[in-house]
Amino acid sequence: MPDTTAGLFLGQSEKPEILLWQRANRHGVIAGATGTGKTVTLQILAQGFSDAGVPVFCADVKGDLSGISQVGAPNEKLIARAEGMGLTLEPKAAPTVFWDLYGQKGHPVRATVSEIGPLLMARMLDLNEVQEGVLTVAFHVADKEGLLLLDLDDLRSMLVYVSENAARIGREVGNVAPSSIASIQRALLQLEQDGGDAFFGEPALRLTDMMRTSLDGRGQVNVLDSTRLMNSPRLYGAFLLWLMSELFEQLPEIGDPEKPKLVFFFDEAHLLFKDAPKPLLEKVEQVVRLIRSKGVGVYFITQNPADIPDSVLAQLGNRIQHALRAYTPSDQRGLKAASQSFRVNPAFDTAEAIQALGTGEALVSTLDEKGAPNIVQRTLIRPPNSRLGPATDAERAAVMAASPVSGVYDTAIDRESAEEVLAARRAAIEAEAEPSKPARAPTREQTREQAPAPRERAAPRPAPAPRKSTRQTPMEALTKSVLRTAGSTITRELLRGILGGLKKR
Repeated sequence: MPDTTAGLFLGQSEKPEILLWQRANRHGVIAGATGTGKTVTLQILAQGFSDAGVPVFCADVKGDLSGISQVGAPNEKLIARAEGMGLTLEPKAAPTVFWDLYGQKGHPVRATVSEIGPLLMARMLDLNEVQEGVLTVAFHVADKEGLLLLDLDDLRSMLVYVSENAARIGREVGNVAPSSIASIQRALLQLEQDGGDAFFGEPALRLTDMMRTSLDGRGQVNVLDSTRLMNSPRLYGAFLLWLMSELFEQLPEIGDPEKPKLVFFFDEAHLLFKDAPKPLLEKVEQVVRLIRSKGVGVYFITQNPADIPDSVLAQLGNRIQHALRAYTPSDQRGLKAASQSFRVNPAFDTAEAIQALGTGEALVSTLDEKGAPNIVQRTLIRPPNSRLGPATDAERAAVMAASPVSGVYDTAIDRESAEEVLAARRAAIEAEAEPSKPARAPTREQTREQAPAPRERAAPRPAPAPRKSTRQTPMEALTKSVLRTAGSTITRELLRGILGGLKKR
């Protein structure tokens, strides 16, 4: 029987291959083509850590990993393999809690929009650099004005608020283009139609509920059902990165513990790095590099190690490589990169050995007590103690009913947040503006009703008297002319007499 007090027994080469507990937080990678046994290796590692009292989180992409919750029923082939390693199989199930972002095949997993942040939200929405900048402005304004962003409705209301106040906000933090806001709103609608709105809200996930141990001292195995989530690869990758980031931010610094506090398995890891912008890659590298000092080991599962950036791959000390097929030039480059990442074993050619591996075989290289990689060994992977294959719906339901978080996350909570606050503000503004609004023009019916009754006609006025003519007859004109002439002559004679008398004196 292999000695498992110092570490986790992986399988048999020329010697037992052991993953040391004290080096398990130095991260690792499980790689190999489809159908070569990666999921079984993941199941063995998850249950091995659980038996050692270490909680585990892993994503179940195909549904096969759910069998870890059920007691194994090994066939003759598996029993014979175990006996060849000197291993006695102990069929048993691991203490399992099922999770599901959509709340269908596990307890709901939720996070608030504020916790996700603009960087990961932009990744989920597939925004360009300009649109990401506008989204960052929306988060900034929400923080500044004390508005809680809990779900997608809150974020949508916040974008409308930013659009309505674009002039003021633009003077403070930069221009906000209406076209960018419209693009973000369309992306939110697409995310909502894909079912992503179920992930945002409350009660938000508490990491302590994932880091439990059972009454018998075994670590809880958290299985995230990802069969539907894989249809939204950006949401899948962003969620797992958020979870790693939360672990990094919340857990205390402990250095290198005797055993990890948590082991995190990231299946289909290439989805995290595919088309990822540089800031996101830098965040992944930072988290992977520093989270080991928090006692967390991160293990990436992918088809080819070449899918993982070199800056991240260089930090993965424990490596399990299943078979690869080199049919294309791209496959050949991946095979070369995979073979060169191991410490050479003079007994065989690493590249040729990777192609010749059968199902259930792998090249294994773990870290020794000093932290240096061991020479790569061709290894027969051990059988698991739990069931190979998925759990039935009835078995899954029974596990969920008995889980320690049953009823904690199953019902969503909708408390007052940005959407309600902004709606109340808008209603108050409209109420204040109501008295100052001009009266509406009356309708035609109202005009008819309000018109005064017609007055009775007054009696007709009498016809005016005929005006006298001002024209003069010829006789009247001659008489007036003679009188004017005579008057003028008399007047002149009188003036002369008066003046002449004055001169004589």
